[in-house]
Amino acid sequence: MITNFKYLFLIILISGLSFAQTKITLKDAIQLALQKNTILNQAENNILSQESGVTAAYGNFMPSLSGFASWGWDRNEQAGSIRYINGIPFNIPKITSETRSYIASVNSDVTLFDGLSNIANLSAANNNLNSTRLYVEFLKQQTVINTITRYYNLMTQMALLKVREENVKKQEINFKTIEEKNRLGAATLADLYQQQVELGNAELQVINQNLEVQKAKNNLLIFLGLDVTGDYTFETDFTLREESILTTDLEEDYKNIQERISDAYNNRLDYKSKLYELEGSLNQVTIARSGHFPRLTGSLGFSSYSNKFDELFKSKTYSVGLNLNIPIFSGFSVSNRVQIAEVQSMNKELEVRELERKIKQEINESYLSLIAAKKSLSVSEKNVKAAEERLKIEQERYNLGSGKLLDLLIANSSFITAKTDYVNAQYSYIIISDQIKYYLGILDITKYE
Repeated sequence: MITNFKYLFLIILISGLSFAQTKITLKDAIQLALQKNTILNQAENNILSQESGVTAAYGNFMPSLSGFASWGWDRNEQAGSIRYINGIPFNIPKITSETRSYIASVNSDVTLFDGLSNIANLSAANNNLNSTRLYVEFLKQQTVINTITRYYNLMTQMALLKVREENVKKQEINFKTIEEKNRLGAATLADLYQQQVELGNAELQVINQNLEVQKAKNNLLIFLGLDVTGDYTFETDFTLREESILTTDLEEDYKNIQERISDAYNNRLDYKSKLYELEGSLNQVTIARSGHFPRLTGSLGFSSYSNKFDELFKSKTYSVGLNLNIPIFSGFSVSNRVQIAEVQSMNKELEVRELERKIKQEINESYLSLIAAKKSLSVSEKNVKAAEERLKIEQERYNLGSGKLLDLLIANSSFITAKTDYVNAQYSYIIISDQIKYYLGILDITKYE
């Protein structure tokens, strides 16, 4: 109850305080997504119908019970008349009569044998319920990883914007320096114009990057079901968790990735859900085949009839019966139902095999992406340091008058590219750390619920 109140308060806070900035952390975003995801909510509602189906399946084993009661009233009015008997007239008086009837009965029917259809129906209902429950949990994991991906994509674009803004500040300083040197005759007018162009390009990059930030922000907010015009802020610095990931050798943690594939089948909730669907389809085959078997039912009955209410149960009738229905020929309808059920079961089995191949593909690709992300992180970090040192050297050479502006601009461009690659590599490494857990079926979402 407290947890639900917390979620409700968070939603009201974020949606209601549009006049003030609202900070959304990664955990806040995931909790909102879990609460407001339409597909997830619909799947959770389906659990209720599946639970009702299980209850109904248990009911097939129980006898039915029905009661019947009726009351009737008749009034007979005959007008007076004259009848002649042997020529002698007789007056027949007016006659009025009333009768009442009271009937009460109780009947019960029970299925004793229906070709194992009731047993298979109960098994199918349980399989469907288990499949739906597991699929709901899988959708939660899917919602979490989708939120993580969108959130870190936004953080990536915001970090790149910071790189672009820092570059603008640097180009502004260089422009003022060259402008002053040109005034003193220490720099050519060509250098001044070239630096002015470089400053303009840097400012244009900031404008374009601001657009990318807004796109990523809108993508996240729409996914969370929030108003894109709201004033929201997000994390701009690495948390302790993210810093820990960047310093962890994930390749070493997953070096036995091929051995983990078999474990993934036991961990992947979508795969386990699909197996329950397969079992449910086999139950449908059994249900269809039950049409070839005899059906035995039993019945019990009790009834009473009287013209007076207080004498209703003085006259009683009891009945017990067995009914055996033997199918001899049904126009191939049963065989048709069996064939349809078998085909559906074969298709479900194909879906299971296809999902197995997909899981292997996802795990292998995510592991390769992890290796690439690790190498990219290491290389880009070194490139930033090298590009930064080269930029310092070229800056000092140009300031001393021994270097060319073109060399300085090339060094600065290389530095911006290196920092951009490093930012992308950092967040790619962080995202893949959760994605590989998702594909292995071990992504823990309990801390977000």
